[in-house]
Amino acid sequence: MKLNLDCIPCFQRQALQAVRFISDDEELHQKVLREVAKKLLESNWDATPPELAHEVHRIVKRLTKENDPYKQVKKESNDSVLKMYPALKKQVGDSSDPLRTAVRLSIAGNIIDFGPLQNFNLENTIREVLKKKFSIDDYARLKEKIRDAETLLFFTDNAGEIGFDKLLIETILQTKKFKEIRFVVKGGPIINDATLEDAVYMGLCDLPNTEFLKISNGEAGTGPERNSQKVKSLIKSHDLVISKGQGNYEGLSEHNGLFFLLMAKCPVIASDLGVKVGDIILKYKQ
Repeated sequence: MKLNLDCIPCFQRQALQAVRFISDDEELHQKVLREVAKKLLESNWDATPPELAHEVHRIVKRLTKENDPYKQVKKESNDSVLKMYPALKKQVGDSSDPLRTAVRLSIAGNIIDFGPLQNFNLENTIREVLKKKFSIDDYARLKEKIRDAETLLFFTDNAGEIGFDKLLIETILQTKKFKEIRFVVKGGPIINDATLEDAVYMGLCDLPNTEFLKISNGEAGTGPERNSQKVKSLIKSHDLVISKGQGNYEGLSEHNGLFFLLMAKCPVIASDLGVKVGDIILKYKQ
């Protein structure tokens, strides 16, 4: 997915949010914003949104000397979902269609996103998503793929959210076993995206036949880029591929053979998908 002009002011907002998480120094805030603005003016706007976001957050990290500005909010998100987990699991178990409910909850968890959002209410979102109609609904195709698949590749999105994803995989495993489950996490901190540390903390490593792969957070040595040939080959080598969230949609929408599970949280993504902001999506890309 290519950059939209509306992404430019959004990157500036993200930079200001990130630096405010770790400092009250307005001089530092201004310094970060000025350098981000300069970088945005100099950059190639034919890049994907994640590629330019990486540039922006590198500036934040360098000027603040803080490698993970979102560390505290990620911890809070993880802990909040862990507290909710028993009730969420019971809700799935009591459902007439546990898989459908687990899919909905996984998408509801996608609201935990400090990229496009500044404020959100997780509990209200869960209630709304459990009742909301899908704008794009390839659920029947997902069930078919699950039935025939032996290997699963799952691109995670945000800290906290991955607890909902764990519940989805646990629900699938009630009726289907995989020879291999691979979770893709970020190779280092960026915004509130899930890293290996988050995945371990949330218990994804407790699932059977599980392996973790890393993709780039924009820093050298943190893994391949989502639009790389290596990631393309990885997708093709798995029977079932699930991509969570807007960032992964932006970075992986040119690939085929994936299920995209997300909530449209900004006009740019909503327009690309042909839906409205706030809509929930389960889309298969052939």
